[in-house]
Amino acid sequence: MIKLALVAIAIFITSLTAHADEPVPFGEQRSATGIKHSFLLCGPLTGIVDEESRLGWESKGASRDGYVLPDGNILISQNNRARELTREGNEVWTYVLSPENKELGTVVRLENGNTLVVERGVKPQLLEVAPDGTVALRIPLQPETDNAHMQTRMARKLANGNYLVPHLLAFAVKEYGPDGNVVSTIRTDLPELGGREAKVWPFTAIRLEDGNTLVTLTNGNRVVEFDAAGKVVWKLTNDDVGGRFADPCGAQRLQNGNTIVCCYGQKDPAKPKLLEVTRAGKVVWEYFHPEAIAHEVHVLTSNGAPEGVMK
Repeated sequence: MIKLALVAIAIFITSLTAHADEPVPFGEQRSATGIKHSFLLCGPLTGIVDEESRLGWESKGASRDGYVLPDGNILISQNNRARELTREGNEVWTYVLSPENKELGTVVRLENGNTLVVERGVKPQLLEVAPDGTVALRIPLQPETDNAHMQTRMARKLANGNYLVPHLLAFAVKEYGPDGNVVSTIRTDLPELGGREAKVWPFTAIRLEDGNTLVTLTNGNRVVEFDAAGKVVWKLTNDDVGGRFADPCGAQRLQNGNTIVCCYGQKDPAKPKLLEVTRAGKVVWEYFHPEAIAHEVHVLTSNGAPEGVMK
């Protein structure tokens, strides 16, 4: 099933290029070894960039999170709504933020067909929304702050049925059970990461296949991998990547073991908005655009090969 999904996405990306009458240049990819990616970019501009850096699909309005689904539709968190759109821009499914809350961030389509969303505000909560729009599961979150914008960022569901939720000002990535209890916590305010003074706020947390957890630490300009006990086993800082990091937010571990990082706060036109880094800290691919802002990314292909359906 997964292989079929990857093939479907690859066909979708190819079709974007094939049907574009006048492909629009949108930034530049640079790689000394010829690496090329296609990807969904989430930020003030929401769009799919192909391997030739052409913009093949776009949705007007800023987005916080998103994926290209196996059938080619695009799921995004946009304007405080979770939206599923066709390539033609038709909305085929939506969930609207609860009126008592202020922000809708995470949006992920789950294997059970539900959609994971996270709301921030008076009632910070993680929801699984069924295809018919009803709430199938609701988990109150424990962000340790009333600042709605700073309560959480990108949550993900784990294979064990639990949920991984970064809480910025708590300096913690918490794993919640379906009953709402916190079963484990990864601390990001560790001395070796600079402590709280370094503003090592967790933004995106991804559970890797080996059980480690990849976490971007946004204001602290670090990307860190923790083992199951919460110990740092790998990290990148600006010293490793030549000062390219600027508020790393989104990330994706590629099939080759490299890591894609979004530099959300990057304003220097001489530095990339996205970069690919090896385990040894070598930058092997960069994406430049003077106006693009990279909040989250879903890398779809690498040199024509499907990359994956999940981050």
